[in-house]
Amino acid sequence: MYLRKVDGPRSVTLADGTVMTQADLPPANTRRWVASRKAAVVRGVAYGLIPQGEALKRYSLSEDEFQAWVKAVSEYGEEALKTTTLQKYRQP
Repeated sequence: MYLRKVDGPRSVTLADGTVMTQADLPPANTRRWVASRKAAVVRGVAYGLIPQGEALKRYSLSEDEFQAWVKAVSEYGEEALKTTTLQKYRQP
């Protein structure tokens, strides 16, 4: 079996004991961002699976957009990443 050369770790262990690998990250050409894909990118950066700069470049995200995802997850959990509940968690 051939393993592709990647920078950084191939897998990380999350706080709940599950293992996250590079394969768990969304594809680079993702255009439809559902909450689970956003959460996977945030977890990947938070646990060191992918550097933040590489994530921003790979997924064509602005730093502000990514920081908004991180803030939403840290304050309200992954439910806050859903577009339908976004208004509920926004501050006036």
